[in-house]
Amino acid sequence: MFSRRLIPRVSSASSTSTFISRPFTISHCFQRSPALSDVQPGRAEVFEQKQKEFRENLAEAQRQKKERESQSAQSQSASSAKSSSPSSSSSDSVIAQYLDQAGLGSLSGPAGEAQRQKDDPAKRRSSKGISSFIYGTEEGREMDREIERSFSQVLARGKYVHSIVFHEVKPDKVDEYVELVGKWYPRMANMPENKVHLVGSWRTEVGDCDTFVHIWEYQRYSGYHESLHSIQHHPDFAEFDRKLKKLITSKKTSLMQEFRFWPTTPPRQLGGVFELRSYTLHPGNLLEWETHWQKGLAARREVMEGVGAWFVQIGDLNVVHHLWQFADLEERRARREQSWSVPGWGETVHRTVPLIQKMDSKIMVPMPWSPIA
Repeated sequence: MFSRRLIPRVSSASSTSTFISRPFTISHCFQRSPALSDVQPGRAEVFEQKQKEFRENLAEAQRQKKERESQSAQSQSASSAKSSSPSSSSSDSVIAQYLDQAGLGSLSGPAGEAQRQKDDPAKRRSSKGISSFIYGTEEGREMDREIERSFSQVLARGKYVHSIVFHEVKPDKVDEYVELVGKWYPRMANMPENKVHLVGSWRTEVGDCDTFVHIWEYQRYSGYHESLHSIQHHPDFAEFDRKLKKLITSKKTSLMQEFRFWPTTPPRQLGGVFELRSYTLHPGNLLEWETHWQKGLAARREVMEGVGAWFVQIGDLNVVHHLWQFADLEERRARREQSWSVPGWGETVHRTVPLIQKMDSKIMVPMPWSPIA
């Protein structure tokens, strides 16, 4: 279980927080697919109370985690200072561990790339030749290095890879689909050898109806590959896949990374509805989009509850997905209107609209097994 996925369990009998791993719902046989009509309207106060408790508990969990990490680093640093040559090695180990936990491993940035090329003369010569061919001036090469620095250090957290899967289900097969996937997905997510977390599963109610959306989390691309290999070699996978193909008309998968300024939320059960907003950007505008949205999100968070934001790296390129959670559709309307009164939001919209080719919005309800609901 990844360290950032530790959150406190709220107990009505005690105010003491206990850290637990990402929970997964035990699968059951579902007779009917959830629908928007199942969401009880007019419960914004209940939603806001759950939201407040979740944010407070998450903030306390993060504070305690940082405090433990700081104490551990100080302890190791003090211990390593007592020896001569090992001190540098120990200190480097602590720093490397911290960078890895933050998704900033020493080989993930330009410094790491420079070290790799230094260690590999053949790669250095090859890279130099290609660079000289494509970029004829030093200014061009510096621009390329700046873009690389921006992507590796600013845009992506780096440690996690997320996949978003869209299943378009035959209308008369929805309940069969829910029963099949509702047993298989939690089962696969609960197997440690699969090295995967199920972020959430939803059914689209407004937009592309009878389309189911699933978001999975892996530890880097190596985790994605290992998970794919493990699940598809499970003895029951072939039968599951055979049944699934009879229930859907299409399947689409993209691999994404989360924006550094907007980490994916841990599991929570606030209730309500979800909105998946997808933006297809003009090529080359992702960095500018990220710059403006980093400011805009600070404004939006004052009135709306975000789940996560990702940009696609493999699949539908130049696409950004934002996922929000609301008590109900009326509360969604009120919160979106309220955003315009928060300083900074109007400027974000003004600067990002020209970057967009296409926008799409889906209103979704969570499935019974979804960790985020």
